[in-house]
Amino acid sequence: MLATGYHRAVTVGVGPGSTVCIAGAGPMGLAAAASARLLGATVVIIGDVNPIRLVHAKAQGFEIADLSQDTPLHEQIAALLGEPEVDCAVDAVGFEARGHGHSGVKHEAPATVLNSLMGVVRVAGKIGIPGLYVTEDPGAVDAAAKMDSLSIRFGLGWAKSHSFHTGQTPVMKYNRQLMQAIMWDRIKIADIVGVEVISLDDVPRGYGEFDAGVPKKFVNNLRKLFSAA
Repeated sequence: MLATGYHRAVTVGVGPGSTVCIAGAGPMGLAAAASARLLGATVVIIGDVNPIRLVHAKAQGFEIADLSQDTPLHEQIAALLGEPEVDCAVDAVGFEARGHGHSGVKHEAPATVLNSLMGVVRVAGKIGIPGLYVTEDPGAVDAAAKMDSLSIRFGLGWAKSHSFHTGQTPVMKYNRQLMQAIMWDRIKIADIVGVEVISLDDVPRGYGEFDAGVPKKFVNNLRKLFSAA
C-alpha cells in the first residue's frame, strides 16, 4: 500500500514546493498523501465525502476538502491556496466513486474523480491513478458503465496537456527506501493510515467497520508476527 502511494506520488512529479490533491481519504489516499509529504510537497489536500475520514486526515496534518458539501472542489482549493488549481493529483478512489454535494453523494458516479481532478490540475500537470478501474462492472449504475464506458471529459485533459499514470506498482523498486524511511521515523505510516492489529476472531468486525468507511487499516495478526500494541 505504501509503495503504491509512493509510486503514484513519484510518477506525478511531486517534489519540494509541490501542491497536491489526493482524491480519497482511505488507506491508499492517506499513503499517497504521506508519500507526497515525504517527497517535499508544500501542501497536500485530501478530498473525500466521508466526514470521519476527513477528521482523521486533518489530524495527520493534511488539508482537507469536504466533497459532501455543495462547494465545488476548485473553490475549496482556492480557499486554501489562493488559486483554484494544484500542480498534480492522485485518484485513490477509482470506479466506485460517488458524486459530490448533498445530492450527488447519494449516487454512484464512476467518472467523478477523474473529471474533478482534470478540472483542478494545472496545465501540463500529471494525474496518478492507483484507484481501481475495471474492464467490466456488472453492478454499475448504467449499461455503459457496466462495460467500462465512463463519461470522462477526455477533451479537457487533452486541452490541458495532462499526463495520466495507471497500472501496477513496481513494489520491489521502493521497498528498501521506504523501510528505511519508516525505521528512521521519516514517515509514520501506521499512524497515518490508522493501523489496527486484529485477531482472526475480529475479522468480521474489521470488515464491517471497513465497509462503513472508518479511517483504519486492519492488519490480521494470524501468525503472531508482531504486537498489537
